[in-house]
Order: sequence, then C-alpha cells, then structure tokens
Amino acid sequence: MTPTLAPVLPTDDALRHQLHNEVHARPQAHIRLPALVVYVAVLNEDVSREQELAQLRLLPGQQDLALEALQGNFLRLHMEGGFTVKWERHSEFTRYSIVQPLPAEAGLDAERPHLAPALQVEPAWLAGIPGRTVAAVKLAMLEHEIDAPAEVLARAQRWLGGGDVLASQMGGRTGAGRGGMGHSMVVTDLQLRPCGFERMLVVFAPGTTETRAGRISQRLLELETYRLMALRGLPAAKALAPVLGEAEAALVQVTDQLVVKQSSEQDLLDALIAIAAKVERATAQNAYRFSATQAYHGLVQQRIAELRERPIPGTQTLGEFMQRRLSPAIATVAATAQRLASLSARTERASALLRTRVDIARETQNQQLLAKLTRGQELQLKLQTTVEGLSIAAISYYVISLLLYGGKALKSLGLPLNPELLAGALIPLVLWAVWRATRKLHAKLHH
Repeated sequence: MTPTLAPVLPTDDALRHQLHNEVHARPQAHIRLPALVVYVAVLNEDVSREQELAQLRLLPGQQDLALEALQGNFLRLHMEGGFTVKWERHSEFTRYSIVQPLPAEAGLDAERPHLAPALQVEPAWLAGIPGRTVAAVKLAMLEHEIDAPAEVLARAQRWLGGGDVLASQMGGRTGAGRGGMGHSMVVTDLQLRPCGFERMLVVFAPGTTETRAGRISQRLLELETYRLMALRGLPAAKALAPVLGEAEAALVQVTDQLVVKQSSEQDLLDALIAIAAKVERATAQNAYRFSATQAYHGLVQQRIAELRERPIPGTQTLGEFMQRRLSPAIATVAATAQRLASLSARTERASALLRTRVDIARETQNQQLLAKLTRGQELQLKLQTTVEGLSIAAISYYVISLLLYGGKALKSLGLPLNPELLAGALIPLVLWAVWRATRKLHAKLHH
C-alpha cells in the first residue's frame, strides 16, 4: 500500500497544473533524416474540434480516435508505414504536419523532383482539411557536407527548379565548431507552385541529431506561417486608408466651422457623431487584426534570430528578405493603427470643443433669461408698490366712510356732532394708521 504523504504545501491554485504543463503542451519533434515534411496551416474560424476530429479519423487506423485527445491543442499520431501526422490548434489557425521519409529520387542531385507521388496520405485527405489554407510547405531535409556552400547552393537551386533563391547557413557563430560554418543550410524561393505548396530544402551536416532537425523544421515552418499571418493586416490597412482620409477631411471641416461659427451646434454635433461612429466601427473591425499583426511580426523576428543565419555570398538570407519585404508592410499596418487612434482622439477633442461652445451658449442664454426675470421682478415690485398705495387710499376711504356713517348715527341719537367735520378731521389719522398697519404686515412677512 502506498503511504499517504502529509501535505507540505498550501492548497494548489486552480490553474497551477495547467500553467505548469503549458511548456510541455507541444513536445519537441524528432525527425530522422532524410525526411519530407508536408505542412498545411488553415484558418480555423468557424471550425470546431469535432470537425477536425472527423478529419483525423479518416486516417488509416484512427477510426476510434476520441475527442479528449484533441483537448490539449496538440496531437501526434504514429501511422503504419513509418510516418507521423501532427495536429496543432492555435487561436487563429490549425497546423497539420506529415513527417515521412524523403524519397531516394528526391535527393540533392535531383532536379525539380516530383514529391506528390511519395505522399503517405491521400491527396483527397489534404484537400478535405476543414478551414481555409493560409500556408502550405513541402520541406525536404537531408544530410550532405556543407563545407562548400556555393556548390551546395547551386545543387539546391536546381532542386528547386532554378531561378532566384534565398539561402543562408544556420547556426553559424565565430569560434564555434566546424570553423563557424554552421550546422545546416536552408534554401527556398518562397514561390507558390501550381499544386499550392511552397518548397524549402534544408541540408544538414552529417551526424545531425533528430532533435536538431526537428527544431530547425519547426522554426522554418513557424517562420513562414507567422509571416503570412502578420501580412493579413496589410489588406485591411489598405482598405481603411480612404475611409480614414474621408473622416479626417470631415473632421477638418467641422473644426473650421467651430472657429468661424457659421453652422449651428446641432449640425456640428450630427457631423461629429457621424465621424465618431465611422471611427469606432473601423476600430472595432480592425483593432484585433492590427494588434495580431504586431504580435506575429514579433514572432517572425524571434524565429529569425533563433536560426542564427550566416550569409552566403551573392544570396539574400531569409532575415534580409523579411527585413526588406515584410517590414514596410508591418510599418504600414502600424501607421494605420496609429492614424486610427489619432483620429479617434482628435474627434474626442473636437467634441469637447463643441461641448464647451454649447455650454457657453447655454450660459449666455441663462444670463439673458435671468436678466429678463430680474426686470420682470422689478416691474412687478413697482406695480405692487403702486397697488399698495391705491390699497391704502381705498382702505382709508372705507374706514372714513364707516366713521362718517357712525357720526351720522350718533347725531341722529341727539349727540351734538358734525359727522362731516369729524370725518374730515380723522382723515390724517386713518391714513397714518392704515399705512402703519401695512408696514407692520410687510415686516412680519419679510421676517
């Protein structure tokens, strides 16, 4: 019975094992030379793992392949006949690699050899891979002395069918073994054949290990895949250029109208909303693609650095070719992304200016309204004062009338009074009393 060990660590984080095993998710390939790698990378948008599993089950002997085998994003199938099929799923694309022995008639002395008849899987199986092809490469790898690079290059050029090629020695370093000559040579023309594949030829020095051959093949295939994925942002950047031009011109026009004040705030607001909507739509559609382009370009540069290329006189290396051909495209994408971000910021600043203008106009209107209210209150106060004066006179008139009627009543009772004289004498007193009562009422109300 296995003894139960007491825990010596705190409870594991939920992601500990997943993150720890990530470095082992895609094991290093071991390729025995000479070998042929048939590589296809397809975009996996709207392609499920179930569809990819159905395709893998079409391979001989894989009818019982379980879906759980594809959950780790990596699967290597060892097939009868001495070849392997490798499946790798990434965020945007899925890679299929068939590694098989290189036919004897496709050696370094061959001239434009036919590789299709030697393919270990049915061509219909390749054509049925779900997704849209983004990269397809036939990579031939063999051993031969590389001490005379010019001679090997000439033979490799014939192998590719003639024409201009890219070539470099890999792994070279001053002071290293083999006189700094490197451990291998890569030659390619990066041309699409009628069959849809590119061709690459790698010539290794005799005695190369299977691990090194696997590393080199992986770097070269990833380099070509990431190069093409990085370039996917270029068509979007070119298509976006006229849209950005129109938006920039419209923004300039709105800014000018903000200065000269020839258009209403509503018209300017409608124009800015249209510009902002266009910019946000373009950002939503292209932000991920532009960011992905920069990420893939970084991977391309990393893979080139890992090859440690040394030039062969008279021939461009892969790194030089990428620098001259890929860098302008990446710069175009980066400039377009920066232009889009700048346009968004400028639109926001123009909107802020318009808001300031509207706020100032609203404040002016509020001041005018307050001035009108003040004038109205002043008129109302004057009218109220006039009405109060009339009210004092009217109240005094009614009081004096009452006193007059009272005096007449007393005279009728026999008192020696003159009602009219009494009323006339009391007029000042009544007026003062009514005025005084009104003042006290005002004071009480104000208090």
